[in-house]
Amino acid sequence: MIREQWYVVLESKELGKKPLGVTRLGERLVFWRDKAGKAVCHFDICAHRGASLALGKVVCGEAIQCPFHGLEYDPSGRCRLIPANGKAAPVPEEFRMPTYRTHEEAGFIWIYWGSGEPEAPPKFFDDIGPDLVWTTVQDPWKCFYSRAIENQLDMAHLPFVHQSTIGRGNRTVVDGPGILHVEEGFFVYVYNRPDDGSPRRSTEEVPAPDPSRSYKLEFRFPNLWENRIAGKMRVLAAFVPVDEEHCILYLRYYHGFMKAPVLRQLMGFLGGRLNLLVAHQDRRIVETELPKGDGSGKGERLFPGDRPIMEYRKMRVEALKRPGARGPA
Repeated sequence: MIREQWYVVLESKELGKKPLGVTRLGERLVFWRDKAGKAVCHFDICAHRGASLALGKVVCGEAIQCPFHGLEYDPSGRCRLIPANGKAAPVPEEFRMPTYRTHEEAGFIWIYWGSGEPEAPPKFFDDIGPDLVWTTVQDPWKCFYSRAIENQLDMAHLPFVHQSTIGRGNRTVVDGPGILHVEEGFFVYVYNRPDDGSPRRSTEEVPAPDPSRSYKLEFRFPNLWENRIAGKMRVLAAFVPVDEEHCILYLRYYHGFMKAPVLRQLMGFLGGRLNLLVAHQDRRIVETELPKGDGSGKGERLFPGDRPIMEYRKMRVEALKRPGARGPA
């Protein structure tokens, strides 16, 4: 996992008035909301004796209180009170929780997983407006998060893994795919077709962008992906790292077809079920991949149709060159 990056880690609706403890990016974290409603994120380990702050409570929207001995930590992670010492006693500087910056937008919560200062807040997909509503389902996978990302960038598996769903048509030849680099990531233009004996076209030979079609994929580094199926239909995935061997897919189905609330809910439910069906077809294969992976792809042999995976791995390599990207030695 690469430090000094903004990662989507939660949906906004998961974090209410009570503290929420989760494992993300291999760390035990606690989230809570201050009195202004802003999400706060600390290590979920009290500086005193290591108890989970997630079992505590939020005090007046100003601090999170440890359930063990009542120590209180403000949004900066600084302990402001040790009850056993009395209210008048100064709190030693070492009573502090490491804290991550947060950003909340489009129903997601990001953390800046690093110690440096982020250049800017993360960017969401600019084509998803308020006219599109969404339904989210969560799907836990037993694999490193980069494996799940690469699966969504893999054009060649569709006719084999998804024969009964999105891979119908026996389109085994991967022309291209077309790649268009943009800030934060890249677009993928899909040109799969049945094998008629003609040579496959290279990435340089297919249109990117292709103004004749609305269908395309977009990946935003480090962990957001969007499938632009049509003007009023999208599938979005946030690949949330849990630890080195687990991740959670937050799968969203966006649509803008129905105005009646009941029909809108029904469309969302059906879209969410289809997302899970397709994801489970992938999951049963991806969880068997060896080596388990660290995002490097060591020992693999790729072919031209894997170009989007190659582009993603290049982005990882470049990100790892940045100061602090590998974390403490």
